[in-house]
Amino acid sequence: MRTLQAKFKVGSVVDYGNKNIEANMTAVIGDSPENKTFSIYTPNASVKMHITNPDALDFFEAGEEYICEFRKA
Repeated sequence: MRTLQAKFKVGSVVDYGNKNIEANMTAVIGDSPENKTFSIYTPNASVKMHITNPDALDFFEAGEEYICEFRKA
């Protein structure tokens, strides 16, 4: 099965209270050798994710980078 990877940096995590957060991410830019490779192939992308799973509320941290893998469901 084919997959596609993209690398995102979390710009902000908004806590709306009541176990509800929003993580806002954008594609990385070429500020490191690895990021240069990613930014060539995914120069512009954004993800906004609302999370209400109590076990995942603290997963994303502002300023950190994450690799996202896409595959057909």
